[in-house]
Amino acid sequence: MDGKVRKERQDLTYLKWSHIRSSSGTAGTFLKSESSVGGDKIYYKLSNFDPVYGVIGHECINEIIVDRLLTHFEVDHLSYELINADIEIEGRIFQTWLCASRDFKKHGESKAALDDYYRVNALKGESHYDFCVRQGWKDYIDTMIAVDYIILNRDRHGANIEVLRNAPAHSLRIAPLFDHGISLMYSCTSEEEAKNYNIMEDKRCNNFIGGYSCFENLELIKNRKDLFAHPLVPEDKRLLFEDLDGVLAPVFIDRIWEMIYRRYQIYENL
Repeated sequence: MDGKVRKERQDLTYLKWSHIRSSSGTAGTFLKSESSVGGDKIYYKLSNFDPVYGVIGHECINEIIVDRLLTHFEVDHLSYELINADIEIEGRIFQTWLCASRDFKKHGESKAALDDYYRVNALKGESHYDFCVRQGWKDYIDTMIAVDYIILNRDRHGANIEVLRNAPAHSLRIAPLFDHGISLMYSCTSEEEAKNYNIMEDKRCNNFIGGYSCFENLELIKNRKDLFAHPLVPEDKRLLFEDLDGVLAPVFIDRIWEMIYRRYQIYENL
């Protein structure tokens, strides 16, 4: 067990939630909160929330699945914890699964969205991809493109990639990959939808790098087979879905694994 899933219900009713609209244009509201534990800032977020029915999505579970996938690939990323908790929103108590993460900024660092950083520093006519290559981030961006195809990440807009600057230390780095909730089969809210979901469909995605197609974006990284430290094999299903029994229905587990593995094979055979 990797300790990422806390099944014992926690009382987090003290958290205050703010509304964040999905930047990808998807329907629904995503709520975020934060607290300080032992001097560390902890960020919390919910899956898709409906004011009548409560939490109706499973984006937070996607975060854990992708977290484990990127750990297996040895890709630098933000680590999440999935927590079974009671929360309070507008005077009502809901039991749900939420995810928590720690601040990835180091002491003295400030952050900027990549799209803002590009607007200030890009050469005239320079593409988003070429700009990142010139900054020395080619391996990072190429890896991100491969990952986003495999998980069908539909929300890699310019603020979901961040640049971290430490002015006193004269350092600049790109942040670990983060925010993968709107991926996989996030739009499926029933087992029937999961059964009928087209896992290989090339859906329109909100990508800052490349175009709207995660599949077409693979053209930018053709012949790059050095992006992941380890291959993905059928036995890895257990690692990705450990402790998720009772959290995610079996049909979702099977279909999400099929989606990840088949799309990984497409990437591998380009």
